[in-house]
Amino acid sequence: MAAAARLEALLVRHWWRPRPSAPMQLLRPLSWLYAALAARAARAARRSAEAVPVPVVVVGNLIVGGAGKTPTVIAVVQALRAAGWRPGVISRGHGRQDSARSALRAVNADSRASDVGDEPLLIWRRTGVPVWVGRRRADVARALCAAEPAVDVLVSDDGLQHAALRRDVEVIVFDERGIGNGLLLPAGPLREPLPLHLGPRQLVLYNAARASTTLPGALARRQLAPPLALADWRAGRHDAAVSLHSLRGRALLAAAGIASPQRFFAMLEDAGLAPRHLALPDHHRYEALPWPAGTADVITTEKDAVKLEPGRLGATRVWVVGLDFVLPPTFIQDLLRLLGAHHHDDARPSPAQPAGLPDLQRAARSGARRTQPPA
Repeated sequence: MAAAARLEALLVRHWWRPRPSAPMQLLRPLSWLYAALAARAARAARRSAEAVPVPVVVVGNLIVGGAGKTPTVIAVVQALRAAGWRPGVISRGHGRQDSARSALRAVNADSRASDVGDEPLLIWRRTGVPVWVGRRRADVARALCAAEPAVDVLVSDDGLQHAALRRDVEVIVFDERGIGNGLLLPAGPLREPLPLHLGPRQLVLYNAARASTTLPGALARRQLAPPLALADWRAGRHDAAVSLHSLRGRALLAAAGIASPQRFFAMLEDAGLAPRHLALPDHHRYEALPWPAGTADVITTEKDAVKLEPGRLGATRVWVVGLDFVLPPTFIQDLLRLLGAHHHDDARPSPAQPAGLPDLQRAARSGARRTQPPA
């Protein structure tokens, strides 16, 4: 393991403790410096924040690493479409090759993860809505709106700290880890301080069984989609899916290049599988296959699958399992209410009675509920 990776792993182990450890206490002066510089940059960006032609919903994290942002973006896009909106998605495209980082690009069927980023490519495959990537989100937003005039709302994949883009709604995503030791980078996992209260246009979504911070929010229910063979998944042949139960008893290797691979492994085990674990770095590029030659069955995430070509696998069978978020109806209602002032098309439903909401309510079933801050 490279020195940088070892240092990152060490920091992460300390970040997610409930209280600051002694080594992280020593880093607190650097956290204060980070906070001062970030606040000054944010103030400057807000003074010149750029508006775009349509309302913007930013989905992001206060913490470093994955808390379920990409599944939230996909679920929000699906909810907006069900309510009559025509969304598009903008993203910086993390993980793009150096030669592609500054380019504005539309994601399409010929896109490679190395050119547009693995998460934007996954979002495009899952939703089918216009997805554009680029370094400056305001430029990306204007390019998308110019190319896709039917789009009437943008969902920003990340960008909570990108104050240079005006936004109409912020969706802050947490998982069961909450804010870890509560400190800012580099002494803790926070990109910015946890607010005492939510702003009037902020929503919190917990990718967890219960609220993990003091902020009120809604609980998303996460579930694994039925496995698809890689070739079927890439071709969109969802009718070829098999049941997770049918993979029980196989010598599976679970490979995950995501921010929290252990969560993926735990969900597979909860479904009755007993795979060996192969935890890879987030945004792993798969320039070479990371499992031993002769591995019979590999089960992996959609974020990994966008970087795998069926022709490279040899005799190995790769099964792709998607992660779905079921959004609580209360969250969807709050989101549509905040966007309601921008929804002027009389042919579409009003935010008070959005089309598709009863179906979404039924889909949420009894597990979805609004939470209050813990006492």
